[in-house]
Amino acid sequence: MTALVTKRLLRSFGSLHSLGRCCCDSPNAGFASFYRSSDTTSILSGDRLLSAERSGILLARSMIQYFSTSTLNPRPDEGAFPSDLLSKKPVASSEERDIGRYQDLLIPVTNFHNEDKGFMVLAGDVFDLPIRKDIIHRVVRWQLAKRQQGTHSTKTISEVSGTGRKPWQQKGTGRARHGSLRSNQFRGGATMHGPKPRSHAFKLNKKVRRLGLMIALSACAAEGKLLVFDDLNIPTHKTKNIVNYFNQMENTKKLLIVDGGPIDEKLKLATQNLHYVNVLPSIGLNVYSILLHDTLMMSRDAVNKIVERMHTPIKR
Repeated sequence: MTALVTKRLLRSFGSLHSLGRCCCDSPNAGFASFYRSSDTTSILSGDRLLSAERSGILLARSMIQYFSTSTLNPRPDEGAFPSDLLSKKPVASSEERDIGRYQDLLIPVTNFHNEDKGFMVLAGDVFDLPIRKDIIHRVVRWQLAKRQQGTHSTKTISEVSGTGRKPWQQKGTGRARHGSLRSNQFRGGATMHGPKPRSHAFKLNKKVRRLGLMIALSACAAEGKLLVFDDLNIPTHKTKNIVNYFNQMENTKKLLIVDGGPIDEKLKLATQNLHYVNVLPSIGLNVYSILLHDTLMMSRDAVNKIVERMHTPIKR
């Protein structure tokens, strides 16, 4: 049985080898070689069968290596590949990019007068992170829970105003026994298991908080809602300066302005009467404020401060 299987393997290896060697020259020569290889292997027996088996294995390995490493290249006389075999997928332009590749971004810089102030490179590890909604959700819940006042309070039986006299005697009246009219079952009485003042804050790792801010900045940059200004200086404190610039912006309903250091007094006065424009220093930039506004405006100094803060090692 083993000899028959080996002979069949040798016949197949011999036929493949003969066909691969002779099919390029002539189809008839390939079939003739196939029959010759079949006649040769059919007479093998004994020790010659083992040697033939080894040679067949070596031949199979060489054929596998040949066919697996071969590439499709056109010959010089054949010309280029046919156009119908090439990929139809268009090549992305330089303006299009994949989000979350940690690539440095090049963004134009302007000012309130729409003047060209050059370009600025945004760090890819801060402004080009993969968008993760779960991280944003965790950071927003942490922010809202931490800022909750927690001043809710109810009165216990010792805090309710009222008499401490026993309403009626213990026995003989046929009514239920009671010891105070300030109990929770009476109108105006105490509240059982009610809320008391407490903190709703819970712990969230600094790495997650920092990651949430970088993801929010990356989302603004990916949507084209991030504007970088050379500076945030305005000539006067008049509100109409900010209103005129805001009206020129497209698809913007709420604007968040972030400056590097303390907020300029003129900018603060110009925006304090506008409910759709808010100003923050870079140290106060947070995820929830970014999500509440559809456009983020940052100065050069603010961008540098944010990048420096994100690159600072976390103190443990």
